[in-house]
Amino acid sequence: MLWHRVLSVISLSLLISINAHAERIKDIASIAGVRDNHLVGYGLVVGLDGTGDQTSQTPFTTQSFKSMLQQYGIVLPQGVTPQLKNVAAVALHANLPPFSKPGQKVDITVSSLGNSKSLRGGSLLMAPMKGADGKIYAVAQGNLIVGGFGVNGSDGSKVTVNIPSVGRIPGGATIEREVPNPFANMEKIVLNLNQGDFTTANRVVQAINNTLGPDSAQALDAVSIQVLTPPTTTQKVEFVSFLENLQVNPDSAPARIIINARTGTIVITDDVRIKLAAVAHGNLIVSVTADPIVSQPGGAFNDGTTAVVGRDRIDVDNQNLRMFLFRPGVSLRELVDAVNRVGAAPGDLVAMLEALRQSGSLTAELIVI
Repeated sequence: MLWHRVLSVISLSLLISINAHAERIKDIASIAGVRDNHLVGYGLVVGLDGTGDQTSQTPFTTQSFKSMLQQYGIVLPQGVTPQLKNVAAVALHANLPPFSKPGQKVDITVSSLGNSKSLRGGSLLMAPMKGADGKIYAVAQGNLIVGGFGVNGSDGSKVTVNIPSVGRIPGGATIEREVPNPFANMEKIVLNLNQGDFTTANRVVQAINNTLGPDSAQALDAVSIQVLTPPTTTQKVEFVSFLENLQVNPDSAPARIIINARTGTIVITDDVRIKLAAVAHGNLIVSVTADPIVSQPGGAFNDGTTAVVGRDRIDVDNQNLRMFLFRPGVSLRELVDAVNRVGAAPGDLVAMLEALRQSGSLTAELIVI
């Protein structure tokens, strides 16, 4: 009867409006054990318009073709090597979703293994797809959809759009075996956060316990939250549906600056701050400073108290020295805006960030990838 009361609470909770700024648990976490499984395979694509493998350089294509013929009782004479211009050896891969059942379809990707110039117009012959345990979980076959194409000129010139040696077959594999899943026998489920964070994990636990009662959930670490589940499978499905739609306010990301040294891309999180500092880079000078003023209330003989009041301001001077004035604790967004207004290059910003980090004035982790 306990779980019946809990599920009644769940039904009522789903009718209550939730904070629009919160995130659903299903968007920030996944259930341990409920995941995709990768499948791979090998096969032959036939029917190509002269763009197949050059068998002199890809003997495995010829070997695969002979093996296929033997399965149908056709044996080629010794020393005969077929010249296959319309056949290509390919690798297959697909993701098998959780709870997939025999007879269902999954999309597959077909990629050339040899030197085939294009798979456009080809058809994949029946090929098994195996999991990591070596067992066959699906059988693939179908006509390829290729988004790219290539054109070769007689003088050796070539024009290629996208990648013609890779194609897709929507619903190209039929599932033949079900992957065992422990969901029905779970006494407890474990929610794994997509991004590990102690604060977010604690908030998820509090949200579940506030709704279902104390000790319904407990955090195992910064990523995993363990939750008690109902006994029957039907109740488990309803229970997990509720958990997925329960909304939580995730904690903000750590203060980080990620710089891609190859592309010049810079990503800055919201909590990055700069302390009191001054940086000069070539003819570019950046100053971060405070500008306090003295406040004297009323006349000379009143009861007011003289106090020093901080006055925050940002000044941009686009002269020869290109000087900036910032208050302490200014956000990096304001720094970037000021640098952009004077036309400084991204490389200048990267150099300034590195100098600020070395001086200890940058309250953020600087990551170069």
